[in-house]
Amino acid sequence: MQITRQADYAIRAVLYLARHNDKRIATSAIAEEQRIPASFLAKIVSQLSIAGLLRTARGARGGVMLAREAKDITLLEVVEAIDGPIQLNECVGGSDVCAFSPKCSMRSIWCDAQEDLVKRLKNANFADMLADS
Repeated sequence: MQITRQADYAIRAVLYLARHNDKRIATSAIAEEQRIPASFLAKIVSQLSIAGLLRTARGARGGVMLAREAKDITLLEVVEAIDGPIQLNECVGGSDVCAFSPKCSMRSIWCDAQEDLVKRLKNANFADMLADS
């Protein structure tokens, strides 16, 4: 299982903005530094902005910046803003979708694994990731 390329780009863009603290950065600079296609980055920035993670401004003094402090933005928020809610298997959303329910021996494993992943991503914030780099 892999996150999408779009989510990976979003994580790199947010981490880049976290490094530049409260400065507004041109999307062209982010795209170049992080090797993200500019058109792809525009879509990512839009989604992150709608999710309340980024603030954008147009014009000569425009650019992008974090909407909140890096310590208040989690890896889970960024991934879910791009890819939607994490769901390792469709049965994790509800046992009624599985033909083998309620006797499925895998459902509890999928549910536990998803719970662990979500918890880990929720506990990972961008300030901590900067400190680790």
